Amino acid sequence: MSGWSVGRLVSRRDWASGLSTLRVEAEVEPFSPGQFVNLSVEGASDEDRRSYSIASAPGAPLEFLVTEVAGGKLTPRLLGLGIGDSLLVERKPQGFFTLRWVPAARDLWMVATGTGLGPFLSIVKSQELWERFERVVVVHGARDAAHLAHRGDLEALAREHPALSLVGIVSRETPAAGLLPGRVTSALDDGSLERAAGAVIAPLHAHVMLCGNPQMIEEMIALLAARGLRKHRVRSPGHITIEKYW
Repeated sequence: MSGWSVGRLVSRRDWASGLSTLRVEAEVEPFSPGQFVNLSVEGASDEDRRSYSIASAPGAPLEFLVTEVAGGKLTPRLLGLGIGDSLLVERKPQGFFTLRWVPAARDLWMVATGTGLGPFLSIVKSQELWERFERVVVVHGARDAAHLAHRGDLEALAREHPALSLVGIVSRETPAAGLLPGRVTSALDDGSLERAAGAVIAPLHAHVMLCGNPQMIEEMIALLAARGLRKHRVRSPGHITIEKYW
């Protein structure tokens, strides 16, 4: 396939059934944290390629956070790969969900559900992030604690960067200490999200990046709009940048 690199799975971290981080050796063009590439497997049709955010820093081995889609044609094959197996990686990274397109702000909130955490895992490894923002908050919502992938990695990063606050939210189990119950939207609505982060989302000083479930994004946009935050566009600067998954 023209424009594709034949990659090799070099390692994997399995967080829960049907949720893994795949580390891949492949030749791709330089990328900015937050961008994505298409993945596929040999023998798949053009319709079976899928976009995945790169979850690693530029220059590091490529990583992708993958969840199995019930009845999907590609994700069961990706998650069924063994170490050393090959897959196809599009060479040219794409996307505008990067810090380049985020306007100046004091605080940056990165709010994800599920594998929407992927691009943020790359962005938090960027030196630009820590140079531009005084406060960074990463919010990750999932069904249960096992699906809060890379939680330990983010906690280690927070120890290195005191400006980083983490908020984990689980919707289908009683949360352990340090996690919130419910959904991201309900946590914003009832104030528990900001209390846990120790920061307030206000248009004067905050920018919010949203990535994940489209329903979460639409509901968050409405809740934030009630506070005076609006979607960011190059010709009409705002406070919200989005990346919808599926």
